[in-house]
Amino acid sequence: MANPAKNTSDSKLSLHYVLDELEKDGVISPQQAAQVRAIKEHNEDTAHPLTIIADLGLQSNTKPSYPLSLEQLTRWLAKKSRQEYLRIDPLKIDVTKVTSVVSQAYANKLKILPVFVTDTELSIATCEPFISTWENELERIAKRKVKRILINPNDLERYLKEFYGVSRSLKGAVFDSKNKTISTLQNFEQLIEVGKSGEPDSNDRHIVSLVDWVLQFAFEQRASDIHLEPRRDKGQVRFRIDGVLHIVHEFPIILMGAITSRLKSLGRMDVTDKRRPQDGRIKTKTPNGNEVEMRLSTMPTAFGEKLVLRIFDPDMLMKDYVDLGFSEYDMQHWNDILEQPHGIILVTGPTGSGKTTTLYSTLKHVARPELNICTIEDPIELVDPLFNQMQVQNNIDVTFANGVRTLLRQDPDIIMVGEIRDRETAEIAIQAALTGHLVLSSLHTNDAPSTITRLLDIGAQPFLVGATLLGVLAQRLVRTLCPHCKIETKVDPVAWRKITEPEGLPVPDIIFGPQGCDECRHTGYMGRTGIYETLIVDKGIRKLINTSNDLNLYYESAIRQGMPPLRISGAQKVAEGLTTLEEIYATVPPRKED
Repeated sequence: MANPAKNTSDSKLSLHYVLDELEKDGVISPQQAAQVRAIKEHNEDTAHPLTIIADLGLQSNTKPSYPLSLEQLTRWLAKKSRQEYLRIDPLKIDVTKVTSVVSQAYANKLKILPVFVTDTELSIATCEPFISTWENELERIAKRKVKRILINPNDLERYLKEFYGVSRSLKGAVFDSKNKTISTLQNFEQLIEVGKSGEPDSNDRHIVSLVDWVLQFAFEQRASDIHLEPRRDKGQVRFRIDGVLHIVHEFPIILMGAITSRLKSLGRMDVTDKRRPQDGRIKTKTPNGNEVEMRLSTMPTAFGEKLVLRIFDPDMLMKDYVDLGFSEYDMQHWNDILEQPHGIILVTGPTGSGKTTTLYSTLKHVARPELNICTIEDPIELVDPLFNQMQVQNNIDVTFANGVRTLLRQDPDIIMVGEIRDRETAEIAIQAALTGHLVLSSLHTNDAPSTITRLLDIGAQPFLVGATLLGVLAQRLVRTLCPHCKIETKVDPVAWRKITEPEGLPVPDIIFGPQGCDECRHTGYMGRTGIYETLIVDKGIRKLINTSNDLNLYYESAIRQGMPPLRISGAQKVAEGLTTLEEIYATVPPRKED
């Protein structure tokens, strides 16, 4: 076969050409090339040449070697053919816009995928670098200059189906709704009229497809929350990924009500009531087959119902303390506290700081067949067969305080109270600890020492707090650097001392900073880890509780005790190459003296 790179006529990529060029470039050895050819001869494989090679799981013949994955091979081919390479990030593609420029039939026929479009240029992705007969024709049809981009064949096949499937569902749902005669205006006047129709049926097959796509997309993108937000002229879908919200898609406003109703129906919520906030839950499976629970919450707004889905991965329960980000100090002292037969243990931090994950992981860690572990939560975040879990229901007077009273009659060994919010709950939790139970709960405070002053401020008696409080774990979540692209960077001694003073921490020789790559969507970060400070309530702190409510005294006593504060815990993560000083600054602001 003629070399397609030197041939002016269109040529489909062949396995022989790819193997010859890989061998010439020293990427594979002659023996590896012969191995692939022998396998091909005995199998009528019609797959793309790069897919055939990638499926064999070979290592490159270079030093150092690397896996010959489909992405690596596609990058090599793009460089070889002098074409731009693209790792598709669906979050950055306007599906509705790109699919409106090129029809599905045309795209399927030529095996091309529109990915970006402007008034003057159309970017087209392909996995065949040497076929170009369609370019001039497409430029005439689209009335734009065509720019070729190379992507891997699996992405091409997947997103051809996915993008046009979403587009087809959108068009079908809008068409169905336009055939209705009732006004579809979504505004405050409609919001207060319960059950007003004029939107597609939530069970319409197009709406079902769109909801399934949003959920599966969220799982793949590692989203922790899905936000469905109605606006005046459109509906917005946003995902929270590694603590940051990203706009994913914008639906016609006419569809938002039906999409929300579909999710409310799945969550066993009252679909007809759009005036009151509601809560629900859905259990489903990810594309990998793992079970996932989602907590739903609606809120009435001026333009319709806003819906937030919080995604809980049951695998988080199986994480040990190291995976959560515990240091050796935190791990040792946390385990020491948990070995106490009775008392109160608190986990504190702002909303979204990982308190629930820490509490569940801790309960999972201490759970044994001979223990009766009972919880009272609002709402139940994750259902686990090892625990006896009760849901707060204020409408029938099942509050945190009443719930704990009930649990005390259930012969518990360990009680978990979802959150201490008021004096009554604090007092009943203290009573539970005084009667010989280990009580775990959460509280919203900025650091561990301020937990004591918060308990006293809400009305708990100092002598009871001193008698029952065993320890406090304060925590935050910080983004971790992408392991694929993080780069060494110089340490700014002034910035380092600013975050570690007055305790002091040696300036490291090297730290790492973000760079950005396809794996992390060019953010430089991937995933999150916890930073912690663990306060042990010893004799000195108990004496302070009975004599003072001065936060500074508690803080100074904890530091003398050896507690590394949150800033120091964060700096240690920076020194380990896991995160950056900027993340610590943003997450743990400097402490202000009272």
